[in-house]
Amino acid sequence: MANLLRGARRLLSGLKPMKVPDAPARSFRDLWPGDATRGARLLRGEFEWQGTARRLEPAGVGWEAAAGPTAWRAAAHGFAWLRDLRALGTDPARTRARDLAEDWLGRGGTEELAQAPEIAAARVSAWLGHWDFLAATAEDGFRRRLLIRLAQDARGVIVSLPAEATHRGALVTLKGAIAAAVALAEEGWMQRAVRFLPAELERQFHADGGHVERSPTQQLLAVQDLIEIRNLLHGADVPPPPQLAMVLERAGQALRLFRHGDGGLAQFNGAREDGAALVDLVLTQGQARGRAPMLLEETGFQRLQAGRTVVIADAGAPPVPRGRDVASGLPRGADRGAHAGTLSFEMSIGRDRLVVNCGAAPAAETDWRDALRATAAHSTLVLGDTNSAELREEGLGRRPERVEADRHESNGAQWLEASHDGWRKPFGVLHRRRLYLNETGDDLRGEDVLEVAEAGQKLPAFLIRFHLHPGVTAQLQIDEHAVLLRLPSNAFWRLRANGAKVTLEESVYLGGGEARRSQQVVLAAESDVKTVQWAIGRVAADTPPAPPDPAKP
Repeated sequence: MANLLRGARRLLSGLKPMKVPDAPARSFRDLWPGDATRGARLLRGEFEWQGTARRLEPAGVGWEAAAGPTAWRAAAHGFAWLRDLRALGTDPARTRARDLAEDWLGRGGTEELAQAPEIAAARVSAWLGHWDFLAATAEDGFRRRLLIRLAQDARGVIVSLPAEATHRGALVTLKGAIAAAVALAEEGWMQRAVRFLPAELERQFHADGGHVERSPTQQLLAVQDLIEIRNLLHGADVPPPPQLAMVLERAGQALRLFRHGDGGLAQFNGAREDGAALVDLVLTQGQARGRAPMLLEETGFQRLQAGRTVVIADAGAPPVPRGRDVASGLPRGADRGAHAGTLSFEMSIGRDRLVVNCGAAPAAETDWRDALRATAAHSTLVLGDTNSAELREEGLGRRPERVEADRHESNGAQWLEASHDGWRKPFGVLHRRRLYLNETGDDLRGEDVLEVAEAGQKLPAFLIRFHLHPGVTAQLQIDEHAVLLRLPSNAFWRLRANGAKVTLEESVYLGGGEARRSQQVVLAAESDVKTVQWAIGRVAADTPPAPPDPAKP
C-alpha cells in the first residue's frame, strides 16, 4: 500500500506545473574540503571513489549501466566529486565540471539509477552547495537547464518521503529535500521534510549516538549530514526539532570512539581511515566536545585505552537487512556495507597502527569487494574457512544473531569478554573472545575459545588472524610461537601464542587510498585444541629482540 501511495504522489507531482526561478533563492556553500589529486584525475577522465577508479568523461562515458559497479555509478551520478574539481581552483576544473554536468543532462539523467531518491537528493545538495563554482557565471541556457532538472529532481525527492531505505541514504534524501526547499523557497516542501526529520533521526541513530550501519565512515558522513541539515534550517530561519541538537551531540561523541592515535578512523564495515584533518573539522563543526566514550553499548563497539595504546573491537550484532530496490538496484537495509568481521579488533600505539582490518573497496567488482568483507580479512578467528556471516550483494544473509559483551575495569586495567553465534548453524559452535589490556597499555592479552554444543564434537580447523598495518615489519622468531613486530616509530612489540603455531603470510591494506601490501600473523591451532591464548606486548628498550629463525624469510 505504501508503494502505491508513493507512486500515486509521484505521478500527480509530475502533472502539476512548477515555477522554476532564475537562480536559487538562497545561496549556501558546501562545507567540506575536496581532494585536488582526485580532481586532477577527473581532468584526465578518471573518477576515483573509495579506492576504485573508472572512466568518467563528457562523452557519455561513466553514466551507463555497463560503466561499473552500482556503488561507483551511484557516486558518479551523485556529483559529490564537484568538491574535488573545486579543490583544484582552476579554470579547466570549472570547465570540466560544467562539461560533465552538461553531458549528464543530455545522457546520464535518463538512467534509472540517477533517479533513485537518495542519488537525486545527493545531486541536488551537490549542485546547490557548489552553485557559485558550477553555474553562477555560466551561460544562461546551461544555468536554466540545470535549475529545471534540479527542481524536477527535488520534487521527486519530496514525494518519496519518508524514504524506504533504512541506511544513511534515507538521511541523505531528507537533507536534499531540505536543501531544495531552502533554495527554491518552497515552504510546503520544508514543512513536509521537517515533519519527517524527528522520526528519521530516531531511525538512523541509536541512543548511544552510533549510526545504524555500524561503520565508522558512515558515522562520519552521517554527522556531516546532521551539520548540514542544522545549518540549512538555521540559515532559513526554520526552528529545528529539539531532537536534532541532541542527536548531533551524541553522534559526534560516538565518532570519537572510532579514532586511533593518528586521528583517523578504524576499519569496520566498509570504513576507511578518513584522515585526521577531516575528522577534526567535522567534530569542530558539530561542536562535539569531550573525550571518546569507552563503549557504544547499543551500537556494539568497545574501546580499551591505556597509556598510548588504543584497542577498538566490534562486539555487536550486524544490522537487520531489508533487501534490494528492484528499480535502482540499490540495497535498502542498514547492512548494505556490512562485513563478516564480528569480534575483530584493531590496535594502535600512539600514532602507529599495529593490528588492523584490511579495509574496504565498496565500489569494486563483487569478488574483490567481498574478499575484503570476508571474515579472513579481519583480525579475528576464522572457523573452517567459513565466514561468520553470509555475504550477499544487498547485505548479509546468515549472520550472528546473538552477540554478547561484558566489560570490567580495575585500577586502569580493562577486560572485555565477548561472544557470537555466527557459526552455530553450520558448525554448532559459539566463538568467545577475551581481551585484557593492562594499566600501562604495554600488554594486550587475548584468548579465543570455541564452545561446542556436544561433548566430543569434532571441529574443522581454525585460524586466528592479525593483519598488520603496512608500516609494521614482522619477523618470525626461532621457536615458531612468537613474532617480533617493529613499528614505524622504531618501537618493538612481540606477539606470542600458546596452543597454536605462529606463521607469517601476505596481506593487503585498503584503509587509505590505493591498495598496499602488508603482512598478517596467523595462528594455526594445534590438533583438537579449542582454546588459543595469545599476547601482544612491548619489548623493553633495554631488552635485545630474540633472534629470528634463519630458515624463515
